[in-house]
Amino acid sequence: MIAYVTVGADDIARAKRFYAAILPALGYRLTEGPEGLSYALPAPPGQAAALPDFYVKPTFDGRPASAGNGAMTAFEARSQSQVRDLYAAALTAGGFDAGQPGFRDAYGAHFYVCYLWDPQGNKIALFSSDPNEPGRDE
Repeated sequence: MIAYVTVGADDIARAKRFYAAILPALGYRLTEGPEGLSYALPAPPGQAAALPDFYVKPTFDGRPASAGNGAMTAFEARSQSQVRDLYAAALTAGGFDAGQPGFRDAYGAHFYVCYLWDPQGNKIALFSSDPNEPGRDE
């Protein structure tokens, strides 16, 4: 199980605008501190914390943050319409298009996905794979 994912950001306020447009709708709660942004899913009563956490932080070495080539973080949405809504919200909040919402031939018939770059250039995917929604071939 992945415990957490961290991406770097040189402008935390700009990153916060972007991630605030999508992560709260997916159930993540924000804690903000001098070390950056920490997004976590709430722990169900009497259970361990839901993982993974997602962190947006300045770099530890003080050099400019950079996105990993080939690195991407994917977040699961509840529905295809939520993927579309969050894609639009992310673009309005300073994100950049990396692939509009839709089905991809390389993936399963119900895998509906969009791709974005956050303001720092980190690649983000939002997807839904609900078999109860219309699929690619339906």
